[in-house]
Amino acid sequence: MKNTFITFLIFFVFFITESGFSQKFKSAIIGFYNLENLYDTVDNPSINDEEFTPFGPKNYNGEIYRDKLNKLAKVIAEMGADLNPDGPAILGVCEVENDTVLNDLANHPMLAQRKYRYVHYNSPDERGVDVALLYNPKYFRPDTSKNLFVQIPGGAKDAFFTRDILWIKGTLDGEIIHVYVNHWPSRRGGEERSEPAREAAASVARRHMDSVLKHEPDPKFILMGDLNDDPTNKSVTKVIGARAQRKNLKPGEMYNPWTELYKKGIGTLAYQDSWALFDQILISSAWLNVHQNGFFFYKNFIFNKDYMVENMGKYKGYPMRTWDGNRYRGGYSDHFPTYIVVLKSIEPSEVEKTTKK
Repeated sequence: MKNTFITFLIFFVFFITESGFSQKFKSAIIGFYNLENLYDTVDNPSINDEEFTPFGPKNYNGEIYRDKLNKLAKVIAEMGADLNPDGPAILGVCEVENDTVLNDLANHPMLAQRKYRYVHYNSPDERGVDVALLYNPKYFRPDTSKNLFVQIPGGAKDAFFTRDILWIKGTLDGEIIHVYVNHWPSRRGGEERSEPAREAAASVARRHMDSVLKHEPDPKFILMGDLNDDPTNKSVTKVIGARAQRKNLKPGEMYNPWTELYKKGIGTLAYQDSWALFDQILISSAWLNVHQNGFFFYKNFIFNKDYMVENMGKYKGYPMRTWDGNRYRGGYSDHFPTYIVVLKSIEPSEVEKTTKK
């Protein structure tokens, strides 16, 4: 089974070190994408999905569904492909209805060659949308997973239930990592009123990370998702404890590489001509040492190609959304996806083995 992983070593990046020598690295892309209401067309009586059926107000049908899949597959196929042709090794997603849509997306002709698999649990969200993790088995092998229930505090939201948090423990090229895929409660009903609901979700993730810390002294955490909060909000800075500075982080503490972009007015979604950066990927301190044997954090990106940007109407300049009310706009998503690049040094002997294959 080792050969499964060796195949991806041919994708490496050259850098000039301080000593003037080029150094070879293997790369892995880790991303997140809010897929904006990826429903199938079948009415599920156990959830509130009537509007996404042929008889609902959106007149949602097979043609629209296939077009939606085409758009999403194009984006995922191109994310990070300039650095690694395999694209995302790990991709957290949200706003997916069920495993049917995940199967259809993973097997789309633009993505089928990557052989994506997924981890998914049904959650109690009243709209029936869940989070999931798509992964390329060439890079990542899940070992353990669990859906973490989030209790919404009374009065914070009109809805009683929200999305579970998905936790996956697995190996990235043999290295143990912990991934948390999140879609925290929305700001519907007002940012201030709904704030305790997002802090509750953040607390669930933080408590679980703290439980891992009792058994692993310096774990590699990735917390990703549509947090419905910006990098400077309390849920992120106080509850998760994510910092904008890399220095002096203790094991298990989180670094947020998106804060400076947000402060510059750069975001992943727009509302009333203001940018927000809800789609974040936070990493623990163990990813920050560039001299380690394992993967280390290199850079973060918002994927926002021109074709994904609205070019007309009241949303001009925003992410080109799928829906404008009940009218099918035919866009991609109302969120831009994000991704990080992690690198791992290739030993000379490893390079030789790879190039001989």
